[in-house]
Amino acid sequence: MREFQQLDKDGKFKKIPEYPEFAWLEGVVNAVVHRDYSISGDYIRVSMYDDRIEFSSPGKLPSIVTVDNIRETRFSRNPIIARVLTDFGWVRELNEGVKRIYLDMEAYFLEPPLFSEPGITVKLILKNNIAMRAVRKLEAIKGVVSEDVWNELDSLEQNIILYVANIKNCTPKDLIELTKKSRKSINIRLKNLVEKGILIDHSSSRRDPTKFYTVGK
Repeated sequence: MREFQQLDKDGKFKKIPEYPEFAWLEGVVNAVVHRDYSISGDYIRVSMYDDRIEFSSPGKLPSIVTVDNIRETRFSRNPIIARVLTDFGWVRELNEGVKRIYLDMEAYFLEPPLFSEPGITVKLILKNNIAMRAVRKLEAIKGVVSEDVWNELDSLEQNIILYVANIKNCTPKDLIELTKKSRKSINIRLKNLVEKGILIDHSSSRRDPTKFYTVGK
């Protein structure tokens, strides 16, 4: 799974997983526990796309369970498998895992899980918010750097711009900690970005300990 950087309340970036770990793991476990093993010639599939992950399991939903009541209704097609995996800590009590998927997706500000029954398959779709991350990225650099100039920058320079745009009074030390790059690499990029007018150097001298950077206007 991919990880992304998100600015926390302290003005520091922290790693945020693309999906809640419990949600995608429960998607795999549910596909194994609740598939219809009387169906041959098909298999469980996990498909990853840029904006979502899909879990497909052969067979329709068991007994009284529907896509509309799956969050509240308890039923297991394969109780022995469910009990064994519960004993090993892989499965929660009946349907508790589905409820947790909903809660975790909500906690991550993601869309609710989408259950469906295309044909004789049960499908679960978890959507990420890559599109919104892209929007926030564009907003951070809007009016500061043109698309052509942006594409000419290396990945470290691009990340530096985004960090500076999101952190108040961003210092070289902040950038070294966030990027895990050497002071020399950071200073070279900062100098280049200042010369291009993309960043503004707020310091009274080269060795000013209070030096920080902001994006240009």
